[in-house]
Amino acid sequence: MPLPRLLLLTLLTLVAFAANSVLCRLALFEERMDPALFTLLRLTSGALVLFLLCSARRPTPARQGDWAGALCLVIYGAAFSFAYLTLTTGTGALLLFAAVQLSMLAPPLLRGERLPPFQWAGLLLAMAGLILLLLPGISAPDPLGAVLMVAAGIAWACYTLRAPRFSDPVAANAGHFLMASLPAALLYLWLGQLNASPTAIGYALASGGLASGLGYALWYQVLPQLGRTLAASIQLLVPPLALLAGLILLDESGSWRLLLSSLGILGGIALVIAGRTPQGDKS
Repeated sequence: MPLPRLLLLTLLTLVAFAANSVLCRLALFEERMDPALFTLLRLTSGALVLFLLCSARRPTPARQGDWAGALCLVIYGAAFSFAYLTLTTGTGALLLFAAVQLSMLAPPLLRGERLPPFQWAGLLLAMAGLILLLLPGISAPDPLGAVLMVAAGIAWACYTLRAPRFSDPVAANAGHFLMASLPAALLYLWLGQLNASPTAIGYALASGGLASGLGYALWYQVLPQLGRTLAASIQLLVPPLALLAGLILLDESGSWRLLLSSLGILGGIALVIAGRTPQGDKS
């Protein structure tokens, strides 16, 4: 892939990932949309776009995905939406990113793999940044919102770790989004309300169809070109992009606590990524 195209697609992907936080916050905070309805619309519109992309590649789209992956996806989507009832855009994105990246370290550690001192230092720094962010105080995030976003990150890490089981990641995502729409519909019938403006519905559809469906499809195009270590490093830009968008579009305020915790979390995770072996860089 030519370098200018790779740079453009990578930038579009990062913007799409950050846009999920912004669009959810706009729908819930500005338009007072019901989070269960947002989750349902996001997953169904994501499934539609992903299946259209699969159909464009081959006449009969490959059927992939399973219910375990769909369950991880719906837990992520619902916890993400409900968390943004109380969290700011940047804080939510930072908590999500930290939970995902730190959870991805769990399987190797449980298998008995040893981390080099460089990675342990990064892990401890990231944990210190996370603790600083969550310490009680006037600028601390809402505890329930923080717990929900951490749960969303753990669910997304579990979803990501299942990806190697499937030969076609776009088709697998399409199947997972479609299957996850069923429990999302049940969640909406249980907890949701038909409380949404046309603008809010537009935000939810954009989050599902563009930021999620198209964003993930773009990511799987650039991932083989970047390699997993560089790709993971580039994702460090997503929380700052979401934070900046929240400051500009939602007039959210920052704090020294958020800045210092962001530096600790993102810097620590950068050290962990930098300590990966070359074998872990293959996609």
